Amino acid sequence: MLGSSLKAPDVQSSIQGADTLAITESIGNSCLVCGSRKIHYDFSISKFRIEECTDCKLMRLNPQPTDQELGDIYSKNYFITLDGSQTEISALKSDTANHYLNLIESYTKAPLKGRLLEVGCGQGDFLIKAADRGLDVTGVEYSSHAVKIAEKKLGDRGQVICGEIAQLLNANESFDYIVFADVLEHVRNPRKFLRSVHALLRKDGIAIAIVPSLDSLSARLMRNKWVEFKPEHLWYFSTATLQRLFYSEGFYKDKVYTAKKTLNIDYIAKHFEHYPIQPFSNSIRLLTKLLPRFLRRQPFRVVASGIMLLARKNEMQYPKKLSVVMAAFNEEKTIRKIIESILAKKINGIEIELIIVESQSTDGTQEVVREYEGHDRVKVVWQDKPLGKGNAIRAGLEHISGEYVLIQDADDEYDLEDYDALVEPLIIGEASFVLGARHGGRAWKMRKFENQRLAGHVLNVGHWFFTLLVNVLFGLRLRDPFTMYKVFRADCLEGLTFSCNRFDFDYELLIKLAKKGHRPIEIPVNYRSRSFKEGKKIRIFLDPWTWLKAIVRLRLQRH
Repeated sequence: MLGSSLKAPDVQSSIQGADTLAITESIGNSCLVCGSRKIHYDFSISKFRIEECTDCKLMRLNPQPTDQELGDIYSKNYFITLDGSQTEISALKSDTANHYLNLIESYTKAPLKGRLLEVGCGQGDFLIKAADRGLDVTGVEYSSHAVKIAEKKLGDRGQVICGEIAQLLNANESFDYIVFADVLEHVRNPRKFLRSVHALLRKDGIAIAIVPSLDSLSARLMRNKWVEFKPEHLWYFSTATLQRLFYSEGFYKDKVYTAKKTLNIDYIAKHFEHYPIQPFSNSIRLLTKLLPRFLRRQPFRVVASGIMLLARKNEMQYPKKLSVVMAAFNEEKTIRKIIESILAKKINGIEIELIIVESQSTDGTQEVVREYEGHDRVKVVWQDKPLGKGNAIRAGLEHISGEYVLIQDADDEYDLEDYDALVEPLIIGEASFVLGARHGGRAWKMRKFENQRLAGHVLNVGHWFFTLLVNVLFGLRLRDPFTMYKVFRADCLEGLTFSCNRFDFDYELLIKLAKKGHRPIEIPVNYRSRSFKEGKKIRIFLDPWTWLKAIVRLRLQRH
């Protein structure tokens, strides 16, 4: 709710700044994020239409307001004050700024140092707190009035430029951090804006965006009456569409936080007086009459509508590489076929490397794997003893060099022709994590073992039970969370550690990636389950207890 309300005077800078397009230039018939042309009208706010992309759910204002209409919106009456003073609002903003800076430090896992640019810096409250932490700060602000206030506050501790981000591009400036809070939803072309940010960042520099999110509780509860639906907001992002946009514009290692704001009751009351929405406005008005002044002015942090996305600049390299990680233990009958099929597989624009982890097989698998040692696209990791599939995959992940990772079994249950469909969402930025669902599509591919029907039924019932358990406990909606085909961007692993050794690693990997914000999408794949007589290694009376233990432990962990 209140996602961009604290931005006040600096909003207009982003609209009229470097990313401003001529209003006569169309925003196009295709989606800004995914390129889909399946865009439909949802509803209207005032005289402006809100449209939604059917495929990725990005929402936009179309047509956008003219410059004159935006100018009328951003009149002096637009900005919220308390008793005619900005002093108290400045204190609220300063505390919010400290919260944001703490989140940036949490992302970097180190004290902040270097140069920071804030686009749309307003009256400089964030810049002051950043300078307090030893950063060399620069602000860009379109409003000359706001610039004068910010310069007075900063003194000689930083600089504020009145104008546009393009002025910095032309001056060959570069920064370690670029912050744009409550800005991206206002610019006429967010994609073009991010390209400017990318160009200004140094190698491995960090972009920090704060935007209202369609995923927020307030957006879901208020629906088309959401307070962020207003004419000056030209774009409406979910976490997924924001991540996809950033990735497609050369950013990676992204992390999303809930962006809390420091507010007080008086400010919230003014906000709902300014943007009346019933029954909230009347309820807040009544509350202000009942509460004493000192309580109304007491600041507190609240989860509003905002999310903060942080991501590093990625120096794009082509072609991209897919690292296939395969555990090998007693798979002599199938492993040569699988290795040859992987090495023969072609994906347009993608190199494929194979990492084989051999765990002292006793059936001839070692001898087959040894034949490929030294191959220019094969890395072999030798383990001293078998410690479980999960342990082997963990060992293999330490040797990946590709941008994308795919986990492959050494048996013949899955079809390598599904690689193309599994990797495509990563390449185009649609998702950072993909599951190859064995039970997707129209047919549920039940396990039907010849002469072992009871074992097949037990595994099917177990699959239903554990799928329901994981979905309920972790807020997922998956049909096949435990598929072998787990495909993800390599940078998703950053900061994660794993401890599971057997098939419980499937649960650990899935849950830790999902808790980090990488919600998987499922793509149906071909699958034929082998029976225990054919070499299936799951232990019916042992492994389910390890799965349950892993689920409970991961549910109780904060991160």
